[in-house]
Amino acid sequence: MPLLELKNISKGYGPAGSRSEVLLNINLQVERGEFVAIVGYSGAGKSTLVSLIAGLLSPDRGLVLLDGKPVTGPGPDRAVVFQNYSLLPWLNVFDNVLLAVAEVFPQWPDQQKRQCTEKYVSMVNLWPARHKRPAELSGGMRQRVAVARALAMDPQILLMDEPLGALDALTRATLQDEIERIWERDQKTVVMITNDVDEGILLADRIIPLSAGPSAILGPSIRVELDRPRDRKAINHCPRFKQIRQEIFDFLLGPGGRIPQATSTSSPRISPLPDVKPADLTSSRRLLWRRPAAPMAAAP
Repeated sequence: MPLLELKNISKGYGPAGSRSEVLLNINLQVERGEFVAIVGYSGAGKSTLVSLIAGLLSPDRGLVLLDGKPVTGPGPDRAVVFQNYSLLPWLNVFDNVLLAVAEVFPQWPDQQKRQCTEKYVSMVNLWPARHKRPAELSGGMRQRVAVARALAMDPQILLMDEPLGALDALTRATLQDEIERIWERDQKTVVMITNDVDEGILLADRIIPLSAGPSAILGPSIRVELDRPRDRKAINHCPRFKQIRQEIFDFLLGPGGRIPQATSTSSPRISPLPDVKPADLTSSRRLLWRRPAAPMAAAP
């Protein structure tokens, strides 16, 4: 039985009658310990999908199942790493992680909570910066704090909502390597949302494209059969990498790029254009704009 299962999930926003369908009939299965990446267009509904799995939103139709049980709200078995870090600015690195540990494991003695916090702050190579507050950290360091906090909660599933999207290219590459290293060490089940196809192929066991919205659907699931650890320079010359990349773009630029037609039978409202005609610039009125000629001298 899969650890995570989405069955015929649909979700929309807006009042009845003018509701916009964001996701339509989403079906997904994620096995325990699997790293799955979902790639797609901005605004297609990727963050909505993460929020449904996290229990922050409820589907209009369908079921989200975790370990065979319906998801009815957020819980410590699902930790989310957001794009905007979501750190408490008045707490330092250590205390941001410690707060999450204390909330999830209130029965632990203080020493055990601190040991757990130390483990994950060290895991993301932030022990030297443990006393710094978020404002004193770079974007990449803040994101590592968010990853450490999520892992310290010991969730069944780690959800990553475009966690590297706001970073510069060099920091993003460093964090990609960091995430792969942590995943190899901790073997958590990961669902990562990204709009970077190469990033998904670099990190995931399986990559699934999400079509353009509205009424976005999941495309064909593609298994990434590339040896780990993956070197981003080496895989650029790998035929399988190129094939996977082409399959994803074929879907996103083909059937996944088409915007579904409106289902309403009413005629679209067309506003009439104003009856305006361009001015006739050859008209004799244009002579009024000419500079008057110099007066002629009187005859003697």
